[in-house]
Amino acid sequence: MGEVGKSNLYDIDTGILPKSACVVIVRTEWNAAIVDKLEEGCIRVLNRYNIKYKVLVVPGAFEVPFGIKQYWDVVQQRTMIPDAFIAFACVIRGGTPHFDYVCQGITNGITQLNLNLPVPTIYGVLTVDNEQQALERIGGVHGHKGEEAAITALKMIAMKNG
Repeated sequence: MGEVGKSNLYDIDTGILPKSACVVIVRTEWNAAIVDKLEEGCIRVLNRYNIKYKVLVVPGAFEVPFGIKQYWDVVQQRTMIPDAFIAFACVIRGGTPHFDYVCQGITNGITQLNLNLPVPTIYGVLTVDNEQQALERIGGVHGHKGEEAAITALKMIAMKNG
C-alpha cells in the first residue's frame, strides 16, 4: 500500500516552469465532498507556484476523458493552451460490477489522452472500497492525492519544457 513516506514525490525540483504555465482541472460532480478536497489540495499547490488554472466540471468519472479531449479540441483555436490536465474523480465500490466498468473506462481514457495529446493528463482518480479509504487519501495516512496530482503536473510540465 502506498504511503507518503515511501515516495520522493514531495521532493520538488521542477526546474524552471514557464511563466504562462496553465493547468486545467477536470473534476466530477459525483462524490463531491471528496473531489472538493482533491481540488482544494491541488489548487493550494498550484497557487504556491503561481500556476494559472481553470476548473471544468463533468457529471461523472466516465465523462472525464471526454471533457478533457473536448476542451483540448476547442482551446486549439485560442491562445491559452494548457500545459497539463488533471483528472479528479472518486469512484467508491458498490454492490455491482459498475465500479469495475467505470474504473476501467476512466483509466483507459486517461491512458489514451496521455498517448495522443501533446500535454500530460494526470491521474487524480481515487478508486476505493469505501469512504474511509477516500478520506485517508485527502490528508490522511496516504497523503493528499490532490496535492500529489498538482506536484506531478508541475514535474511533467518541467520535463516537457526541459
